[in-house]
Amino acid sequence: MLVEQRIYTTLPGKWRDYLALYEAEGLETQKRILGRMVGYYTTEIGGLNQIVHMWAYTDLVEREQRRSTLIADESFRAYVKKMLPLLQSQESRILKPASFFTPQWQGGEA
Repeated sequence: MLVEQRIYTTLPGKWRDYLALYEAEGLETQKRILGRMVGYYTTEIGGLNQIVHMWAYTDLVEREQRRSTLIADESFRAYVKKMLPLLQSQESRILKPASFFTPQWQGGEA
């Protein structure tokens, strides 16, 4: 099991526009295709204008399959065209749980 953490830094003051667009046009498609949303956050302290979202996958193969399906989805591609102009940068990290941690996912999925 692994978690992908994605950090999107919006242009100054554009994080509200990003979230409104995401909720209206990106959220349902990502939830349907990517599956296990671990969390979706904005920053209050530290780097500002950031959106942090995390998705769980069984392994890198599942991640690649789900992300390929997402990128091929026409509604998601239309959303991305509107979303990218709001961003300043993007980061992605793959996180592995420590040996003593057992994640608890909604619906019992790991």
